[in-house]
Amino acid sequence: MQKNQVKRSSNMEKQYTPSLEKKYREEIVPALMEQFGYTSHMQAPRLQKIVINQGVGQAIADKKLIEVAQEELSLIAGQKAVQTISRKDISNFKLRRGMPIGVKVTLRRDRMYEFLERLIHVALPRIRDFNGVSAKLDGKGNYTMGITEQIIFPEIDIDKISKIMGMEITFVTTAATDEEGTALLRRFGLPFKSDKK
Repeated sequence: MQKNQVKRSSNMEKQYTPSLEKKYREEIVPALMEQFGYTSHMQAPRLQKIVINQGVGQAIADKKLIEVAQEELSLIAGQKAVQTISRKDISNFKLRRGMPIGVKVTLRRDRMYEFLERLIHVALPRIRDFNGVSAKLDGKGNYTMGITEQIIFPEIDIDKISKIMGMEITFVTTAATDEEGTALLRRFGLPFKSDKK
């Protein structure tokens, strides 16, 4: 009896599908299959996770900064961010092992697609004189882009921020090559500079 109830509730929960996930299944996979000559839709690369990472070097001098960064990144991602800890002592930077030096969050499934949609359609267009992102991948089909100001995200109240902070957003894909990774992200709508001529 309980098993059936659990099954039914999990089916009901999954009725919602982010629009980018739907687009991936219905449009992107068939397009990639045609472009690269895949024989099965399982061969098409997919987005596995998005990792947002923020280094807060000034937190060594001001502990409050790390809490503010954690709060802001949690708002941006829609999921609680965790603190990253230093692994070794660096005396020049007054850094001791075990000190918090940044925050990060890893997004998967629905939250990943929702964040990507907000990034592409809301946040990036708010960058002044924006002309696309660099199309340089890491050689394994993954892509990291830098954002210089967290205020491009509408979740951040510009009147309440204490410090402008940047972040790195890494898109981890199952693509075997950079060409496949670029094609996947381009079809999701990531605006590469090479596309804006």
